[in-house]
Amino acid sequence: MPSFNGEPLELVLSNYDLSVLGIKNESYKDKKGVWWIEIQNGLKILKKISNSEDTLKHILHAVSHLIKNGIKIPSVNKTKDSREYVKIDETCYIVIDAVLGRNPNYNSPKELSKIVKELAKFHKASEGFFPLPDSKPKIHIGKWIEDYSSDLEDMKNFYEKELSTTEPQAIGKWIIKEFPYFLERANHAIEGLKGEEYKAWVEKGTNTGCLCHQDFAAGNLIMDANGDVFIIDTDSLTIDIPARDIRKLLNKIMKKNGKWDMELAKKIFSCYQSENPLSVSEWKVVMLDLMYPHLFLGAMNKYYYRRDKEWTDEKYLKRIKEMTGMEKTIAPILEDFDSILNSI
Repeated sequence: MPSFNGEPLELVLSNYDLSVLGIKNESYKDKKGVWWIEIQNGLKILKKISNSEDTLKHILHAVSHLIKNGIKIPSVNKTKDSREYVKIDETCYIVIDAVLGRNPNYNSPKELSKIVKELAKFHKASEGFFPLPDSKPKIHIGKWIEDYSSDLEDMKNFYEKELSTTEPQAIGKWIIKEFPYFLERANHAIEGLKGEEYKAWVEKGTNTGCLCHQDFAAGNLIMDANGDVFIIDTDSLTIDIPARDIRKLLNKIMKKNGKWDMELAKKIFSCYQSENPLSVSEWKVVMLDLMYPHLFLGAMNKYYYRRDKEWTDEKYLKRIKEMTGMEKTIAPILEDFDSILNSI
């Protein structure tokens, strides 16, 4: 049995009742890894978990809740002594069933509809979930105003430093030109979130239980030969209202599209509404989250904190310009959001 970067694969797999024929690495990033495990009657997947043991307990409990409520997620295999994971030197490993198929395609209306409806079903199935007392859940519910304000202030500080620079570089000049527009939009969104709509949805989610995937996108979904959609990555499950996932999925879809499209947005909202109906006030919270310029501020953050060490300034500038343009194409939708709500 080969090892990989010193990982104790043989020791981990010895805890399972599996006859291993081969092993192949799929991905590896020091704190997390994925390996295909060939066994006599098929394939399994071994995952090294970057989360703490207590957070893994939260994730496994959440996955169990979702599966019981009809969501298709690859089953976690039990060890010989019925444990859900193996812990070696403070690092946890799990083995799950492999699902064969392909990622669904945003460009296919039928498959896009399936993606959106699965997200809605995911949120509906998450109702009634409450974390175990000995787990450490990721929690974002009720924290948007504080978090968004903090992130905005952080980027505002970089903007002000650029203003005080005698001869700003190309990126600095772009930030100086564009940031005021996004600052105003972000402040407007934050003020809106201080209203009753967000407060009411947070209270509802806290009382009824809720989960967000945080990266519910085509790349984390597998559609099998029967057309069933499986969620293959649950490492970031957090407690939050559905708007978080809806905003993130919409941004991904529209980025792939190249710009925001009013008719496409209406279709996506209608698909979601058909499976997990939201109230008008809840859709307004979605609108406020879309108004906050996550993409532009995220691109700024990526540059100023050099989150991709290999990127050149030219690549960072290209990214910031792309997100600037992308964000601005949503303006007509934000201005006419009521007509979208009327259409669904």
